[in-house]
Amino acid sequence: MAQRLVSVWQPYFLANEDSAAVTAAAVELEELGYARLWFSGGFGKTVPPRFREILDGTERLGLASGILSIWHTPPAETAAFTEQAERDHPGRFLLGLGASHAALVENDDTAYRKPYSKTVAYLDALDAAGIAPERRVLAALGPRMMELSRDRSVGAHPYFVPVEHTAEARKILGPDPLLAPEVAVVVEQDAAAARQVARQYTTLYLAMPNYTNNLRRFGWTDEDFVDGGSDRLVDALIPWGTLEQVAAGIEKHFQAGADEVAIQVLNGGDATAFPADAFRAIAAKLI
Repeated sequence: MAQRLVSVWQPYFLANEDSAAVTAAAVELEELGYARLWFSGGFGKTVPPRFREILDGTERLGLASGILSIWHTPPAETAAFTEQAERDHPGRFLLGLGASHAALVENDDTAYRKPYSKTVAYLDALDAAGIAPERRVLAALGPRMMELSRDRSVGAHPYFVPVEHTAEARKILGPDPLLAPEVAVVVEQDAAAARQVARQYTTLYLAMPNYTNNLRRFGWTDEDFVDGGSDRLVDALIPWGTLEQVAAGIEKHFQAGADEVAIQVLNGGDATAFPADAFRAIAAKLI
């Protein structure tokens, strides 16, 4: 484990249509010292132009797709964007890839079959296009995909995972590959209010078998998945409370083996609003 990077994961950067406001927020994150900005690549056939806008509008900030769906964006398009980003902004763009979820893929009239084999074929196409493993990262959850991320990319970007998963991932990856889990947080001291905000987030992901199957490997049961998650599960997945308590929850992932934590501040489900105050306070505490 060679790094200890504090990064940002926030849907705002794709959801908000105001390019100037989005770029200004990215510039502030850069000035606050965050290492990298992650946000979804969406489910289109092209890489969203927002990635280009932020790269052009900032100077040092790393940028990563978290994630581009291998079912939607063709590898030729992905490779062309990654190559151009590397030419224009060397070392700053990290291509995050993932197999997404059957519910999202099948609703788009694409059959969700053999996601592991599909990922291997996608990586083969990127190899043929000259995109080095160091320029890409996989959204791995289970052991098999984690091993693939170790062998065919710079590392893993798990999403919606407890700290026990981070510890297991580090064991599978070994000491050198990047391990950059997304960790959602709620800066709110009242337990009922914090969990209410958290459940607006957990309800979506607990409806997806990829996530619940992963959680079952760590002892969680169907009873923990109803109504947005049991209190115990919500508390395990999402650090909440005072700034110090939130920071302590993030620290657990570093102690478990993460060398980068991509922090997502939950703010009541409004993806078009940027929680600037929370990210300023977190930066002052952790960076």
